[in-house]
Amino acid sequence: MAKSEAPNPNEAPDKHVSGQSNRPLSRPAHALTHEQLAAELEADVLSGLSTQEATARLEQYGQNDLGEEEGVQPLKIVLAQIANAMTMVLILAMAVSFGIGSWIEGGVVAAVIFLNVVVGFFQEYSAEKTMDSLRSLSSPTANVVRAGEALVVPSGEVVPGDLVELKMGDTIPADIRLIEAKNFETDEALLTGESLPVRKREKATFDDATGPGDRLNVVYSSSTVTKGRAKGVVFATGTFTEIGAIASALHQKDSRVRPVKRKPDGRAGPHRYLEAYTLTLGDVMGRFLGVNVGTPLQRKLSKLAMLLFGIAVICAIIVLAANNFHTSQEVIIYAVATGLSMIPASLVVVLTITMAAGTKRMVQRHVIVRNLKSLEALGAVTDICSDKTGTLTQGKMVARGAWIPGLGTYSVELTSSEPFNPTKGDIRFDEREPHQINFRPGSEKEEEADAGKGAVVAPATLLANGESQLEQFLTVASLANVATVFKKEDAWFARGDPTEIAIQVYASRFGKNRLDIMGDATPQWTEVAEYPFDSDVKRMSVIMKHNPTDTQWTFTKGAVERVIRVCTHYTTSDSETPIEMTDDYRHHILRNMEVFAGLGLRVLALASRTLDTQTEIANEDTDRNEIERDLTFRGLIGLYDPPRAESAPAVRECHEAGISVHMLTGDHPETAKAIAIEVGILPKRMERIGAEVARAMVMTAAQFDALSDDEVDQLPVLPLVIARCAPSTKVRMIDALHRRGRFVAMTGDGVNDSPSLRRADVGIAMGQSGSDVAKDASDIVLTDDNFASIVAAIEEGRRIFDNIQKFVLHVLAENIAQAGTLLIGLAFKDASGLSVFPLAPVEIVWIIMVTSGLPDMGLGFEAAVPDIMRRPPQSLRTGIFTAEFLIDMVVYGLWIAALCLASFVLRVYAWGGGDLGRNCNHGFDSGECETVFRARATTFACLTWFALFLAWELVDMRRSFFAMYDEQESSSSKRKGGPLMGWFWDVWRNRFLFWAIMFGFVSLFPTLYIPVINHAVFKHTGISWEWGIVFVMAGLFFVGVEAWKWAKRVFFRRTAKKKTGKVWKDMDIEERVFADYLSGAESDGGVASGGRD
Repeated sequence: MAKSEAPNPNEAPDKHVSGQSNRPLSRPAHALTHEQLAAELEADVLSGLSTQEATARLEQYGQNDLGEEEGVQPLKIVLAQIANAMTMVLILAMAVSFGIGSWIEGGVVAAVIFLNVVVGFFQEYSAEKTMDSLRSLSSPTANVVRAGEALVVPSGEVVPGDLVELKMGDTIPADIRLIEAKNFETDEALLTGESLPVRKREKATFDDATGPGDRLNVVYSSSTVTKGRAKGVVFATGTFTEIGAIASALHQKDSRVRPVKRKPDGRAGPHRYLEAYTLTLGDVMGRFLGVNVGTPLQRKLSKLAMLLFGIAVICAIIVLAANNFHTSQEVIIYAVATGLSMIPASLVVVLTITMAAGTKRMVQRHVIVRNLKSLEALGAVTDICSDKTGTLTQGKMVARGAWIPGLGTYSVELTSSEPFNPTKGDIRFDEREPHQINFRPGSEKEEEADAGKGAVVAPATLLANGESQLEQFLTVASLANVATVFKKEDAWFARGDPTEIAIQVYASRFGKNRLDIMGDATPQWTEVAEYPFDSDVKRMSVIMKHNPTDTQWTFTKGAVERVIRVCTHYTTSDSETPIEMTDDYRHHILRNMEVFAGLGLRVLALASRTLDTQTEIANEDTDRNEIERDLTFRGLIGLYDPPRAESAPAVRECHEAGISVHMLTGDHPETAKAIAIEVGILPKRMERIGAEVARAMVMTAAQFDALSDDEVDQLPVLPLVIARCAPSTKVRMIDALHRRGRFVAMTGDGVNDSPSLRRADVGIAMGQSGSDVAKDASDIVLTDDNFASIVAAIEEGRRIFDNIQKFVLHVLAENIAQAGTLLIGLAFKDASGLSVFPLAPVEIVWIIMVTSGLPDMGLGFEAAVPDIMRRPPQSLRTGIFTAEFLIDMVVYGLWIAALCLASFVLRVYAWGGGDLGRNCNHGFDSGECETVFRARATTFACLTWFALFLAWELVDMRRSFFAMYDEQESSSSKRKGGPLMGWFWDVWRNRFLFWAIMFGFVSLFPTLYIPVINHAVFKHTGISWEWGIVFVMAGLFFVGVEAWKWAKRVFFRRTAKKKTGKVWKDMDIEERVFADYLSGAESDGGVASGGRD
């Protein structure tokens, strides 16, 4: 069929007909059979498009999006940089300066505003671009088949003709004509307004004029799958979809105007209109000031800025009052300088840069941040509730054992690293049952005694000797299964769920591949209906028609307890007639199951029954309770999912960081317990734990859910492992942790996990196996589904928290130092009775914006301190403003102010005769102002150096600047040249900070020695012997700060020992993590603040 010219993908489809493709079809898609549609779109319903064809169609039809995303808006960013509280204060200072004729000061402030806006714009633009790219990374994906292989691609790359596989929880990426649907329903309320899910029928066709809500063979872009699975061919993408036709309505922005409260009859009094307008104005002011937008930390810092603005106004009033409210230029400019000293102008920019850099680093560590609030929250996580399969384990299951009643035990020994290849590996057969076999001999004698546990037997021989029981077992394994295992070009491939793939490979070892028995021209079996796995009933069933006998069968697999509950019979080799199931035999089955589970295997039961075609006419609408009853038990199959190599170290790292790890899994308790011990979630020294606590450590969901909230709160400890876990159990577990004051991160991948992801403090979705609904409910997405990535995210969250705390402390300590210097400096009065400022306004602005701005950014880029994951989580209740932070801020600020004032006093009174001249705030008079200008330059040099040195001192808030990293704690310290070289490598680690400080040093000299600039702009002059004062003060600065850090280390070490007898990081890991379990009661976090020294 010749290709017609495709429409321009960027143009709105004004003449687009509902139900048509991007390129017009002979009839709308719902009026064509799927074979006709595939032929017109030149699509392959088995292998999908080739990679080259998909790329060509993407270029031809364009991206699969609605073309109405705003993206990054530069003008909006520029306005945001100007219209904020910080910039407005600077503009006010500029206006005052110009108003009193201080042209130089006003010009410098204007230049600072311009620089701040430009730097802020580029950094904000970069941050917005970063978040934009992250949003695209976490956007919905599609499972497409291309060149015979199942791929996960961004929804924007789906093209007409793509073969798409859909499952429960998926967001449908485009308009799709179904070719296969199993118990398939979608939620189309967004498009049609229909509140109930719509059941789809792939074989039906409809008239051309049929409305969207009645096209039961089509699914629509942006709707979600609520039940079942399906496969279909894409026929419309982007603006050519049904949802594209109403895109403008979908992208309508919410009004920011507060609604008027009305009476039931719709009327409202004038006071209600006044109330709405007042609240709306308050919201506008709040957004302008930043106090009601952004993350909690951003809002807190905006409130801090308002507080500092108020303090700045008070300081300016104090200056005016100290000079008897004299309105001369000198007094007003002094007031402006004091006000500016309290404004942390670089704070917002540095915060933006730090968070943007953090999100980039997260991507490198396989974590996509969907919500910036989670960056702050990650560092406070105290408990992680994680799934097992695919997160702690590899998610690459292999069937390792099976037991069939009356026949014996089958074990698989893999001989290669090809888990999908059914021809690799040996099968051992033993007539004994699993509980009679010692799978883990403890000695050579036991191994010799158990040597007859099974010889290698060929599958064909086993089939010949296995009578009908093995045949029935393999039929259930193959058909109660939607995975596909196939060979292509001498290589084996698989598509589907890892559990079902492993079972399908096992059946294929015996020649029972689903494709072989259902894919022939005259198939032996035909599928009638499918009941997908349900996390509540924990079973999956299919109804199959046996074509040679025209009979219908139910084939079921699922959790052993749930399957044998609906089994009424079982078979043995002694009798073809099914034997009635008894409670004793159910216990017998569970006994064998526990042997497999104790080996770390995930055990499923298989069962079947024949439907009575006279009385039971089954189809997709038949209640599954009518189908899943009176089953005949066929056997057990054990699947091994090996733990990831990095899981045990990651769990250990969590334990070192004071984070409890809980495993919430659908597996059997013994399987979960075996894996939990293997990765370190459960302690290896279980004998140290009391019986009551041990029972609480591992529970089933049934046991946990049977407890009331009060009973859960009375448990000595909350369980570390919950087996057979249902989605509702996860929510209850989060609530229980919250009641104990814990901060919880929860992983999830299914639709039913959405409530728990939203309830958790940090919701973590799986990027590979997770549903789109789960991703939408989450805060962060793991691109590799790896537990170790959660630990990496927590480490990164702690690093960001630390760095924000460091640079905010640096900024505020400097503000206190500058304000303190100027306020105390009011006492220095010249011959005219006016105060002489120790620091000029331009000097203050220079230090805030130039000297300190870059080191603040450098602190934001600082690497994690060595012990960041060997200390307890921080509290979000206090945030960065801890008691230690506040005390440090005051101590450092006052110490710097004292040293600056001392340098000024020494130069003026010790070596200047106390001559403060006349009008030295206004200009330089070599006769009268030489001493003041030299003293001011000395003070400026001291403050510049202190600001730079303080940035280095704050790399670690407790460790000495001269020993920031221990050699044992960092193998990359390169301490090969002795202590001096080791110290140099320490400061060289953060090259941005190093060069920012070097720039600060270098930039000091032009301001001191370039003529005109020094006298007219900075109001100081070059110094010579005064550098001696600067060096002495710098030495005293280090002595004071190092003495304070030493005192803090001693204090926190002693405090920790008083609480626990040990410093947190020196405690044994099991003692630290399982202390609650060893003691039998939850502690109150006794060592929460004593971890770092």
